[in-house]
Amino acid sequence: MTDLETRWVGINRRIDEACGRGGRDPSTVQVMAVSKTQSPEAVAEVAALGVATFGENKVQEARQKIPLCPSRLHWHLIGHLQSNKARDAVRLFEMIHAVDSLRLLELLDRCAGEEGRVLPVCLEVNVSGERSKFGMPPRAVAEALRAAGSLFKVKVVGLMTIPPVAEDPGEARPFFRALRELRDQMQDLTGMALPELSMGMSQDFEVAIEEGATWIRVGTLLFGPRQRKESPYESIDS
Repeated sequence: MTDLETRWVGINRRIDEACGRGGRDPSTVQVMAVSKTQSPEAVAEVAALGVATFGENKVQEARQKIPLCPSRLHWHLIGHLQSNKARDAVRLFEMIHAVDSLRLLELLDRCAGEEGRVLPVCLEVNVSGERSKFGMPPRAVAEALRAAGSLFKVKVVGLMTIPPVAEDPGEARPFFRALRELRDQMQDLTGMALPELSMGMSQDFEVAIEEGATWIRVGTLLFGPRQRKESPYESIDS
């Protein structure tokens, strides 16, 4: 078994164990391989394991990389999206996880309409209140969801958050739980189905699963430590 295969088996074992602790079916958790700065060759190696969904942070990097990767893959945008990149994002990605304003939501709706498609998105919520993080405050989510009800080409399917950085994964639990509780409140308030909770990364995905995550992101944990040599994608603007 290669190192890559060993890492993938280990990730799946940890997902199964976290689902067991949370009383969940592992099939309800989807893994997104975070491929930012990774080469198309590295993406192909991970895809050969059966990984189908890859997450990119930057539109420009994805524009260059996606055509060089296996055509059967699914691409999601997980980084902050600037409004001037919205049209390209709609063309490149099947789903966008970090819609952080009503203005961006409306812009994506127009772009998706021009492209003749329906775009699933998650609203990014800054549940921690950190000034350094993107995301709408929890109090703004209800308004965004009500506005989304009048849009035709963007479909809000859930919420996303990134907790504060901490050495102890357990410190992320209150933020994951807060997002799940907010999602539940919003479903009751608006009557909208919001099945997706996009939360949890390599360092804390097990806690996120225990709190209800349906999309988790793994990067270095799957691809392995990055080489010191600078990636050709490192300096690409978003």
